[in-house]
Amino acid sequence: MTTKTTTSAVWPLVRHGVEMLVAMLLGMALLGPLWTPDSIELTALWMAVTMSVPMVLWMRYRGHGRVWEMCAAMAVPYLVLLVPHWLGAIDHDAVLMGGHVLMVPAMAVVMIRYRHEHGVASTNPVVRFLGDRWPAAVAIALSLDFWHTAFVPPVWTLLACQAAYLVWGWRAPRVQLFVFGLYAALAAVVLTVSADLGVLLIAAGWGAHAVWDLVHHIRNAVVPRWFSEFCGLFDLVVAVTILIVWL
Repeated sequence: MTTKTTTSAVWPLVRHGVEMLVAMLLGMALLGPLWTPDSIELTALWMAVTMSVPMVLWMRYRGHGRVWEMCAAMAVPYLVLLVPHWLGAIDHDAVLMGGHVLMVPAMAVVMIRYRHEHGVASTNPVVRFLGDRWPAAVAIALSLDFWHTAFVPPVWTLLACQAAYLVWGWRAPRVQLFVFGLYAALAAVVLTVSADLGVLLIAAGWGAHAVWDLVHHIRNAVVPRWFSEFCGLFDLVVAVTILIVWL
């Protein structure tokens, strides 16, 4: 087998695995906090459910086969480890940590056994809509902590907001450079005004950039649509939580 053939055979497996791991992490971040069970049995079950739900959704969206076998690969490790826990051999944390560790090779076995088997991508409108909104899901997951422990980002983050547009918009940089200059000026002003006014200006900067993201998302220009969707929602959350700090 040539190197090219090997790469073409391995890469889909790797991509499939990475996509599922990301979906599982999103599930833990978004669904996990919704319930805190009292027992280790329910905790393990809820852990498996929170990871399985988004993974099943993504696999249906992408048209991957063997969905239920993959769910079993995540649930069975917990069930296996509960036995020594009931016998007093391992504690609560060992069950949860061990389940996380063992499910990775279990998932790999399913992928390798069925050779990245594909089915037909779901045409269900709900599945299609939720799958298409994966950038928003990532943004929500990454910004959850802002609601719990809101804080004011350093002023230089205003420049970081626009830096990505400079990277992608290098072929037509005039507008992006102009906006970057506006953010540089805003950052300079923040350093010279009172703390309260500075917080409001930083919030305004993040909020304005959320609108800038929306414009690019509607026009499908400069940056990929997934980035403008992700960045717009993330920027909006940051702006709102800064105002919460100020209030």
